[in-house]
Amino acid sequence: MMPMAAFGPRAAARPAWGRVLVTGGAGFLGSRLCTRLLDSGVEVDCLDNLSTGRAEKVAHLAGRPGFRFLERDITEPGCADALTGPYDLVLHLAGPVSQAAWPDRPGEILDAGSLGTRAALAVAGRDGARFLLASSPPGAHHASDADPVGPHSACAEAVRFSEALVAAHAGAHGSNAGIVRLFNGYGPGMRTDDGGTPAAFIRQALSGRPVTVTGDGSRTHPLCYVDDMVDGVLLVAAGRSVRPVDIGGDEEPTAVEIARRVIDLAGSDSPLAFVDGPDDPPVEPRPVTGFAREIFGWLPGVTWQDGLERTVDSLRGRPDPVPTATTERAGEWWA
Repeated sequence: MMPMAAFGPRAAARPAWGRVLVTGGAGFLGSRLCTRLLDSGVEVDCLDNLSTGRAEKVAHLAGRPGFRFLERDITEPGCADALTGPYDLVLHLAGPVSQAAWPDRPGEILDAGSLGTRAALAVAGRDGARFLLASSPPGAHHASDADPVGPHSACAEAVRFSEALVAAHAGAHGSNAGIVRLFNGYGPGMRTDDGGTPAAFIRQALSGRPVTVTGDGSRTHPLCYVDDMVDGVLLVAAGRSVRPVDIGGDEEPTAVEIARRVIDLAGSDSPLAFVDGPDDPPVEPRPVTGFAREIFGWLPGVTWQDGLERTVDSLRGRPDPVPTATTERAGEWWA
């Protein structure tokens, strides 16, 4: 096992992995993971079908030794066979984290959680690689998700099935497979059209529209800056834990605190508007990070105030809405 400090904020140690597969690698978190791995001397295969990812997120990596981008769908027959590897680590991010990403494609959401996870597990098993599923918290998709045919059920069921599949695979085959649950990641390059916090506030403030807060604004949000999240994912990947590990912020600013901070950072004249919400809003899950801290030595290092400042600065002047795919550099390319 590599030293846990290898992925700390200031660490420069080279990890023990030679080549890593990152599925969903052209997404918000996936592209940051690809960059961090390459910077640490690891070769990376980045797989993405560009349904929600964007090729330009990893275009800056083209030409770097050891990087290969493949525009493929992990759920399609034969995709796993095309991933020749061999890999030391498979980071599986090619799954839905919110219904907003694929609002009209429940079948694809379910395929990503089932067929996609099974294919990625098969690649890891073939090579004897560590496998890590990036998942979202239980209960993060509305209380109605207890109903398997409810309006938000596809995402919740896909998440539950993918986690169950990883746990069953580890139990039945003794494979080195684990799960990391990611809570409220944000930062430069994030989507601003999924209605989440702080994405919606930033989008509204930068466009000069009213920044809308649901209820009285007292609801709290455990924000986690993307660089801290990358640290957490790689620390968990470097271990052998099968137990799900929560990675999320330890600060919980209220919605109104976040909104006011965003308006100030944007230099916006946007008014703060309070709107009615559901009578029985779902309870947002909170990360329990004691395991990540005690076993993996993970600690978030960026405060929510500083993280928002970096994020707003990076998003200022970005096209609105942001395209979710591009035809440039499509297909397969590598250094």
